Amino acid sequence: MLTKKAKYGLKAMVDLARLEPGRSTFVAEVAERNAIPKKFLDAILGELRNAGMLSSKKGKAGGYQLAKSPDDIMVGSIVRALDGPLAPINCASRSAYVPCDDCEDVETCRIRLMMLDVRDAISDVLDKRTLAELRDMGDGAMQAFVYQI
Repeated sequence: MLTKKAKYGLKAMVDLARLEPGRSTFVAEVAERNAIPKKFLDAILGELRNAGMLSSKKGKAGGYQLAKSPDDIMVGSIVRALDGPLAPINCASRSAYVPCDDCEDVETCRIRLMMLDVRDAISDVLDKRTLAELRDMGDGAMQAFVYQI
């Protein structure tokens, strides 16, 4: 399950992706626009900065901005930066593999084999979607219901 940390991180990244390229904004503004606790968001944005997805400036004209184009940031990278591996169990992880204590044979373990498929399915979605696509999702979805007079 996606943690609140990753959910808030995704919301904040979408918020930053909506800014004009090169424009920055303060943490408090992102927090207010997205109903995220500022202190928690400070830590989240710091992690995303350390992962190379954001840059920040101090001072009156400072704040956070995307370090790359939203077209070059994959949603899976954001989730991994905040929540770690996508695999539901450690033995199904590509980047943080740890065998289970109770497993007799990792090659034939039915649970692991199923969780490998789950990991691949999650990765298949998140690693093929960019932040720009996430930002643009839902735009115009209500247009079919709007009637102009």
